[in-house]
Formats: sequence, structure tokens, C-alpha cells
Amino acid sequence: MRRRRRQPERQEPERRGRALPGAVGALCRALPPRLRPAPDTLRRARFDRPQASLDFWRLLYALLKQIHGGKWTESDAIDNQIRFVKSALWYHGYGRPELYRLPSDGSAGSRELLLAFSWLLHRLSLLEQLLARNRVKTGDETSVCTCEDDLPISQKGTTEIAPECGLEDRLDVRYLQWLNGRLRFQWRSLHAQHQEQCKLLHKIHSFTSGSHTDQILGHFSVTETDLVRQPENYKQLLQLLESETMQLEAFLEWKQLEPVYWQWMETVLDNMAEEGNMCKSQDAYVEKSGLRKATFCCPWADSLTGQIDRLSADLMTLRDQLHELVTHQKAAWCEKVKTREEELQEWFSATARKIQESVERKLLDLAYLCAPKKNKMHGSCRLVFRSKHPASKTSFGRPVCKEAVSAVSATEVIRDLQTREASLERELKQLQEECRQRLDEIAEGLDGVICISP
Repeated sequence: MRRRRRQPERQEPERRGRALPGAVGALCRALPPRLRPAPDTLRRARFDRPQASLDFWRLLYALLKQIHGGKWTESDAIDNQIRFVKSALWYHGYGRPELYRLPSDGSAGSRELLLAFSWLLHRLSLLEQLLARNRVKTGDETSVCTCEDDLPISQKGTTEIAPECGLEDRLDVRYLQWLNGRLRFQWRSLHAQHQEQCKLLHKIHSFTSGSHTDQILGHFSVTETDLVRQPENYKQLLQLLESETMQLEAFLEWKQLEPVYWQWMETVLDNMAEEGNMCKSQDAYVEKSGLRKATFCCPWADSLTGQIDRLSADLMTLRDQLHELVTHQKAAWCEKVKTREEELQEWFSATARKIQESVERKLLDLAYLCAPKKNKMHGSCRLVFRSKHPASKTSFGRPVCKEAVSAVSATEVIRDLQTREASLERELKQLQEECRQRLDEIAEGLDGVICISP
């Protein structure tokens, strides 16, 4: 009976070992095709093989570029790729210092890169983000966000007072004005391009209304219209859909085998901890050996006793002088603290007044924030054209059903955004007023300078 009870315990590591290749393979297949590493790369990185370092640097570079929406090519210099990966990981909060000490030629550190890759999987939901970004879109979509910001009130408010910066940290106002003008110009250009795109979408949706087999949609999208015009392109779309299906199947397999992967990563961390302890013990042994050697090789140390006594007396004298100097400086510092305390009291009263004003301004919006609202929307939504006279449009002899799915009209989204815009306008005016008051306070402390508030 005892042997039968212990047998599953001995077989458990063997089962994990057999399931590990499946978990690693599913993880690699769930990545986009162009970014898909070989499963053997992760195995070599587990033993810190230098051959896997370059492959991992390129993998992290491509993944982080896609997450940040940037363009990338395989011909980018490896030092630029490593610099971008380190900065992106620092931006996302990866705080392991060993990664940032890796060389810029990519010759070492594959195990550290494996840890960073696993951290991204867990912290950023890397696979979910990549699947959402690389999804094959057959319909016309747009991003809609009618929810409030997720920032806490302390970060959204304007009550925090930034520390004063020196003259060397101040920027030229003309440069800021130039940046503001450039931003406005780019924003207007983007708005004009978006309006042109909306006009073209409206033409396609209105001209193809009533031609779709789906009663909910009733019209073709841009992709479907292109397939009608050029039917030979359906093979490419079919390949993309098949590739996405394979990725989704691999992702489902990965979710089932994911605990095996994290148990494997625990063994990687344990091995790194054991290697670190061995290095520390070796350093301690070398240090002790060096001390013994130094003690054995210094028989003439007794002749230095007289010099040490003289130096000790000099140090005692310096200590007394330092004590007197500290006492004098302490008295002067107490006087400065008293003066500064009065100034800080005035500053605190002014800050408290600003905080009170900000709280009153926030209370004005409290009724709007606490009022019962409809479910907020966030993310991509498909654009569906609805005619003002739906009865005249049919889809293969049947009227288009408008209440088949839960949807939101563009008018409702515009109304919510206009309400949000009005709230932001009030907050902007409050910020401008605080900036004017701050500029007036600074101008009062400058002699011979006339400051005209904007």
C-alpha cells in the first residue's frame, strides 16, 4: 500500500516533463507568424546559452514594437533594438537591474531575457493584446470610449504644486508656442483625413445597402466591397483567417497548459538563486583567504603603532573642532528654520485655499458623476449604416431588423462626448486661472521686469 501511495508522487514530475514541450509549443504557435520563435530557443535560454540571446532580443523588440503600435523591420541594428527593449521594459515597470546591465551587442543574457518575456506574458497579458491587434477585420470598425478616465482623483486634479525648477530647467516660451502650433496643425490634418474617410465609408454603406445576406448589417464593408470587385483576393483573406484560427486554437491549448509553464519558470528562478549563493560563498572564501595571507605577510605591522597613536591624537583634536563647528551651524540653522516656518505657514494657507476651490469645483460635477447612466462603451465597434427610412430598404425581400443586437447610435456617443468636453473645458479654464495667478506671483518677485499675463 505504501508503494502505491508514493507512485503518483514520483510520476508527477514525469508528467510535467512530458507536458512542458506541449506548453512551450502552444505558446510559440500563439504568437504572430512573423514573431514566432522556435521552442528550442526557450530551452537554450533556460540554461543561459549565448546562442539564444540574439533571437530573444529580436523577439522582444518585435513584440514590444507591436504593443506600442510602431513599425519595425528585421534589418534594424541590434544595438538600437536592445536600447528600445530596455527602455520599453523600464516604461512598463520591469525593475530587474541585471537586464539593464546586459551588453549592447546581444552576446549574453538569454536567461534574463526569458524572465523578461515571461514577465510580459503575466503583467501585460501579452498574448491577448497581440491577438486583439492582429485580428482579421472584415468589417468597418472604429474605436469608441465613453467612459471616464481610470486615473485617481489625486492625479486628475490640479491641487498638487510642482516643485520649482531652476533657470537651467526652464524652456523657451517661443519653443513651446511653436510646438503648440505644430500640434494644432497636425490635429487639423488628422481631422480632415478622418472626415474624408467617413465620407467614403458613407458612400460605400449607402450604395451597398440592402445587398448583404446578414439582416443586422444590411450593407457591405470596405473589405467585402473589395472582394466583390476583385474576387481573386479571397484566397489571401482565407489564408489570414486560417492563420488566425490556428493562433486561437494554440492560445486555447496554451491556457490549458499554462500552469506547467509557470512551474517550469519556478525551477529557473530556483537555479538562479542557487548559482547566486554559490558565487557569494566563493567570494567569501576568497576574501577570508586574502585576509589570512595579508596577516601572515605583514610582520612589520608593529612598527606602525607609534604612527597610529599620533594619528589618533590628531583625529581627537579634529573631532573637538568639528563639534564646535556643528554647534555654531546648528544655532544658525535654527534661526533659518524659524524664518522658513513662517513662510511655509503662509504657503500652506494659500495651498489649502486652492485645494478648497478645487474640491468645490469637483463637487459641481458630482451630481453628473453619480447619476445613473447607461453602460459605458470602450473598445472597437463595428460601423453599421442605418437609413432614416428603414422601411424602404430591404435585404433580399426582408426588412432590416434594427433591434436584433444591442447597439448604440452615433448621436448618443456624440452627446456623451460633448458632455465630457464641457467638463474638460471647465477644468481647463480653472487651470488657466491658476497659471495666471502663479505668473503674477513670480512677476512680483522680479525687479525691473514687466510681465503681461496671457
